[in-house]
Amino acid sequence: MTSFVLPHEVHGDGTHKVFAVHGWFADRSAYAPVLPDLDRTAFTYALVDLRGYGEARDAAGAYTTAEAAADLVELADRLGWERFSVIGHSMGGAVAQRLAALVPHRLRRMVGVSPVPASGVPLAGEQAALFTDAAHRPENRRAIIDFTTGGRRPAAWLDRMVARSLERSDVKAFRAWLDSWAGDDFHADVEGSEVPALAVAGGLDPALSPEVMRQTWLSWYPRAELVALPFAGHYAMDECPLELIRVVEDFLRADAGQPARPAADSLAEAGEA
Repeated sequence: MTSFVLPHEVHGDGTHKVFAVHGWFADRSAYAPVLPDLDRTAFTYALVDLRGYGEARDAAGAYTTAEAAADLVELADRLGWERFSVIGHSMGGAVAQRLAALVPHRLRRMVGVSPVPASGVPLAGEQAALFTDAAHRPENRRAIIDFTTGGRRPAAWLDRMVARSLERSDVKAFRAWLDSWAGDDFHADVEGSEVPALAVAGGLDPALSPEVMRQTWLSWYPRAELVALPFAGHYAMDECPLELIRVVEDFLRADAGQPARPAADSLAEAGEA
């Protein structure tokens, strides 16, 4: 089988290598709002396009989280990254957990931003139809984004998010990805993993809420932490980029034995209140 190289862009030259993996509705441009303010001296970030998205829009594949994890390992080898951390948003959070199952010895730290649990997200009835038909119905994509941000975001932003989603994803791949991130249950493969794991959940997201993270992420990972961002929904990169950067980079820095800054602790407590 011919190896596939995930399209990617690298930012920074720090010694701590970090993959950033996007979710179901976007390619690597999902991280554009946080890009200007990342710490490029401490970290090297590689933003990737999964198969079916962005520069990999026409790439063939199974479009599964397991395949994506294998693609990331292949890219890490090509970049010469022996050890690395991973940030995954939503569907990308499931990909991150697949890495914890596949190469736990190479994974320094794992961050999920509104991450899909390793147990999947069971969908039924009208909800299943809403998500399944989103591949062909822009109005469904808009309704999902609106719901998962608490119905509080401007119409123009919702329209822009839908337009980006349509532009940056292949319809067939988009539909196929749903079966994997929603339907695959691999939590038995990661339960008890010693990889330090941070879940960042938006207080306005009723789908992947802080409570869902307590029942999944915090239940499975002995070294897990949870930070709730009370004024964010499902798209923290857009909704509160500076808070997200601070929380995530404090957690990543702790790998080197550096304590997290007090602001991160107080934010976590505020979100838990």
